[in-house]
Amino acid sequence: MSAHEIPADHPVLAPRPGATHRLHLTASGVSVVLDVTDGRAPTIAHWGAAPGELGEAGLDAVCESAVDVVPQNAVDVPVRIGIIPQQSDGWIGRPGLSGSRPDGSGWNPRLITESIALGGTPITAAHIESGAATVRFVLTDALLGLALRLEVELLPSGLLRMRTTLTNTAKTPYSLAELTLTVPVPADAEELLDFAGRWAKERTPQRSAFTVGTHLRENRRGRTGPDSAHVLHAGRPGLGFRHGEAWAVHTAFSGNHRHLAEQINTGRRILGGGELLLPGELHLAPGAEYAGPWLYASYGEGLDAVASRFHRHLRSRPQHVDTRRPVTLNVWEAVYFDHDLDRLKDLAERAAALGVERFVLDDGWFGSRRDDTSGLGDWVVSDDVWPDGLGPLIDHVRGLGMEFGLWFEPEMVNEDSDVARAHPEWIMASSPERMPLESRHQQVLNLSVPAAFAHVRDQMMAILDRYEIGYLKWDHNRDLLEASTSQTGRAAVHEQTLAAYALMDELKAAHPGLEIESCSSGGARVDLEVLEHTDRVWVSDCIDPLDRQQMNRWTSQLIPLELMGSHIASGRSHTTGRLHTLAFRGLSALFGHLGIEWDLARATAAELEELREWIALYKERRELMFTGELVRVDRGSSPLWMYGVVAPDQAEALFALAAVGRSSESQHERLRFPGLDPRARYLLRPLLIGERPTGLALPPWWQRAAAEGGLALPGAVLTTSGLAAPLIDPEQGVLFSLTRLPDPAA
Repeated sequence: MSAHEIPADHPVLAPRPGATHRLHLTASGVSVVLDVTDGRAPTIAHWGAAPGELGEAGLDAVCESAVDVVPQNAVDVPVRIGIIPQQSDGWIGRPGLSGSRPDGSGWNPRLITESIALGGTPITAAHIESGAATVRFVLTDALLGLALRLEVELLPSGLLRMRTTLTNTAKTPYSLAELTLTVPVPADAEELLDFAGRWAKERTPQRSAFTVGTHLRENRRGRTGPDSAHVLHAGRPGLGFRHGEAWAVHTAFSGNHRHLAEQINTGRRILGGGELLLPGELHLAPGAEYAGPWLYASYGEGLDAVASRFHRHLRSRPQHVDTRRPVTLNVWEAVYFDHDLDRLKDLAERAAALGVERFVLDDGWFGSRRDDTSGLGDWVVSDDVWPDGLGPLIDHVRGLGMEFGLWFEPEMVNEDSDVARAHPEWIMASSPERMPLESRHQQVLNLSVPAAFAHVRDQMMAILDRYEIGYLKWDHNRDLLEASTSQTGRAAVHEQTLAAYALMDELKAAHPGLEIESCSSGGARVDLEVLEHTDRVWVSDCIDPLDRQQMNRWTSQLIPLELMGSHIASGRSHTTGRLHTLAFRGLSALFGHLGIEWDLARATAAELEELREWIALYKERRELMFTGELVRVDRGSSPLWMYGVVAPDQAEALFALAAVGRSSESQHERLRFPGLDPRARYLLRPLLIGERPTGLALPPWWQRAAAEGGLALPGAVLTTSGLAAPLIDPEQGVLFSLTRLPDPAA
């Protein structure tokens, strides 16, 4: 039985007037107080800083304070905002559950709580306090024929997550329109922060006031999207990385989805999210059910604390990646579609000599795929380009001590392909006579059609069975427009998304140890559910180090560095045309899963030597970066961005200082190093690799550190007082290494 299922013989807690059941969960400084009163739907009376043990009186006070005083011209009972808001409880905002029967009835549910269990134990006491735990509710509306299982889990990291399963218990179909879960936020959370963006400029932050009405972010691309809300925050005005309380939600689903923030005229505020269902997409027959995605919610003092809860949760999973993330070379920007065995073998030799540990062959190895106009969907090695198969290249790569990886785009198809000609009915379209607009000369292959799923799976399995392949770069290069099953015309984004997850799972189950990268036009499929089936995301197709400073900075608001593909490209960016030094490219790529995207045959001897140094530094520090705490330093409007990673025991740290622009002032705010132990002493060493940054003017402390091999300073000076900042030209950067010194008194 999965954690999402509740057995049919589960003990029932009969609702009765006046009955109350209040639960206080707490973990890692976060408290969640759940309230069920009069058998009504559960509400969250408190989510935020942990107040300590509350006791019966404290729980009652918290729950009673979460209920509005009845105002004039309102319903005659206090309104409680449920996890699933409903009009039947007096909520006048957006309902959490929307749907109807064929005759239009059944649109106004009144869910009541039938049973509650803490872990696997039925709740009988009125007041319960617990640590990290899972609470399972069974809710029903017997009149409308609906039953809902709700799971609320406070994880050891302090991260809260919730999900539901809705069952149609009536004898007529039920068409589900929306199922959104919500969490409350206080009235002084007056600012919203979420993200926008586009291809090659993903996760661009945007802030706005939290006002009356609905801030609604709906994504209808059929994938997470380059402009996804990513993480929707509500917080104190001026919310920063290290200051200001923040409450945030993330909808963990890779298809159509929504995030919302809503305030009604009473002042009550909520954040929420769920899957976005297209018209008629979820048509539940009698007895059928719909399982919604997880909604994750993170609270903390500052954005770093919010991010840390996501990171700690991901790192705690049994399937989480090893910290020895292999240095990867992907050949796309080196050769594009020009696949030549001798050239690729030479590239592999150059990569291995630098310390590269994984070699990935990108698009163009299969079918008639000599450019992006044909062959997509025919996952058979091209005899024209590879007359002896991929074996000669794979054997060469593995003989050099590197793992081999291969590019696929399993959910997509060119109309000019063998599979599309043989099975045009497998293309997603509103009807066989009306194809959607092409994007990148391709359409979407409908994996919710069992035969199409089996075809793709079997072709991929044949490649994986034949060759030693340890890594798949899984691409997804277009939005799902008019995404229907062509024979019925019914929307199929929901089923397509689940089918993609299932295909990933089948491939990994058949090939233990196989890693999959989620690449979707770069960074258009970045969410916590795809990371349950994959092992890293490609942050963006743009490897320009200046743009990557922004994109890496904010991608890490949700996921830790080891899951972020971060590569060093050639000197001139292929997406922006800008030129950057290797030193800035290396520094910008270091804080992530390091790789290379560069034709190394065009690199100079000096560049290769410097690249070797960056790879060596990454290998030396990856354990720190992939176990430590991410720190992003608040520096106001300064163009000198500072960020780093501090070891869990605060014994060492690595910080970067990157100039992302020019200031109107000639001097900069002092450098501070948050996250260190203020009671300890640290050896501070500036690190310069490769070409010296232009415009670098050194303060006295730096000069002493350079002359003496490091500078010993109290942690309190580094965290609180700070040090004078160097002067540096834009698009340049430096690193700082910190090591805790032994306590002389020990």
